[in-house]
Amino acid sequence: MYVPELQTADGTVAFHAARQPDRTALVCEGREVTYGQLHEESNRSAHALLAAGTGQGSRVAYLGKESEHYYEVFFACAKAGAVLVPINWRLTAAEVDHILRDSGAELLFVEREFAASAEATRAGLPSAPLIVHLDGDEERGAGFRAWKSGHPADDLPSAAAPEDPIAQIYTSGTTGLPKGVVLPHRSFFAIRDLLAEHGLDWIDWKPADRSLISIPGFHVAGIWWAMQGFTAGVTNVAMRMFAAHDAVRLIREERITTTCAVPAMLQMMLAEPGAGPEDFASLRKVTYGGSPISETLMTQCMEVLGCELGQLYGLTESGNTALCLPPSDHVVGSPRMRAAGKPYPGVEVRVTDSDGKQVPAGTVGEICLRTPAVMLEYWGMKAATDETLADGWLHTGDAGYVDADGYVYVCDRIKDTIIVAGENVYPAEVENALCKHPAVAEAAVIGVPDERWGEGVLAFVVLRPDMAAKPRELKLFLRDRIAEFKSPQRYEFIDRVPRNPSGKILRRELRESFWAGRDRQVN
Repeated sequence: MYVPELQTADGTVAFHAARQPDRTALVCEGREVTYGQLHEESNRSAHALLAAGTGQGSRVAYLGKESEHYYEVFFACAKAGAVLVPINWRLTAAEVDHILRDSGAELLFVEREFAASAEATRAGLPSAPLIVHLDGDEERGAGFRAWKSGHPADDLPSAAAPEDPIAQIYTSGTTGLPKGVVLPHRSFFAIRDLLAEHGLDWIDWKPADRSLISIPGFHVAGIWWAMQGFTAGVTNVAMRMFAAHDAVRLIREERITTTCAVPAMLQMMLAEPGAGPEDFASLRKVTYGGSPISETLMTQCMEVLGCELGQLYGLTESGNTALCLPPSDHVVGSPRMRAAGKPYPGVEVRVTDSDGKQVPAGTVGEICLRTPAVMLEYWGMKAATDETLADGWLHTGDAGYVDADGYVYVCDRIKDTIIVAGENVYPAEVENALCKHPAVAEAAVIGVPDERWGEGVLAFVVLRPDMAAKPRELKLFLRDRIAEFKSPQRYEFIDRVPRNPSGKILRRELRESFWAGRDRQVN
């Protein structure tokens, strides 16, 4: 259902609570929350946030897996004017420490599983956030309910504006430290509006839809997809964390009609023992993105899922999706299956050379976007913001070209990003961590093809004279320094790291043999 007047998250839940209060908004582990309950309880939480002094512009962090409580906090922040900072629960304590320090979060919601490390991290912060433990002694959510008890469920007097910030999502950076991407409310509504304005059903919703939220909410794709479902007023089924067997079961048992996933997730679901077309019979449309999809996997999806497929391309900075390869272009054997997609009407694309000049169709350069969903800024990083949003264009760091029909093809990554199952990994961050090992003199990290995850992380390591280290030792060393998904799966020990005269690592030289014979240098 498309409701054009909905332009902010707080307005969304209030609208559906007034018109369909008894419709189930969210299901998680069998627990159901209606739109009426979600509105009232997020009101109560918003009043509690304001009472705690976390109002307009305050940062509120959340460290936990998917649950109804996460989305209640999201809507509560929208109503109180606060900005939600979702933290990837796979990160190490040091990485969580950076996000809390950088964001200046005044309050942290945390699940029991991560409470000990959160408390330890909090102790070292110059301005320690108030911690709300989501879990109680008896059940998940008991601590959260105790925190907000006594506060009214009345509507709050003020409403958010589309340009107000609502989420600050951290994405790894080329400098080795994650950057906080500040997204306004409009980031979650702009593409929806463009599709409706031009009568396109590339991403559409039916009144009886049941949506599976399988990508975690700390990822822009996860929270963006969830918001599309909430805005449409459908029932959303949230997975605590993705597991292929659970996803297949939920699609079958909950009669899921639509979902969004990364190719690695689709591959794992199709590989589940016994999974077949009957398990996916309720699906009518699946959107996917985060990394390119192989023709083999695409063919499997079309045969087994038996539904429409749409590919999405975007970045955290673009407010998630900016390009789409619609269902009509999903034809096995078609050259367009190699494309990332074409821009939505109202989204502009241009490809530029190293001097920033636009290049002709078919010429490879940096892909730049102009989209109404674009981020507000990198939190506290004006220079980086100005560089990325130069002259009103978002510089993606992806290399590619546009064909004569306006389809965009991604060939390589200018900024060396590695994408592992849809998660960004930046070499500098891994190299910095590796070089803290006493035996490591230099390290260079690249992405290599991986049939399961799209890309894997490979580290080239130069050891110090008369010192030794084995891959297992390095892996254990990294365990508390970077998240597991960033850790190299493979190590190669070399005598020197190839560099150009200015000292820059020649990653292309290191990558060449691994990507030889492929028509694109991403997977």
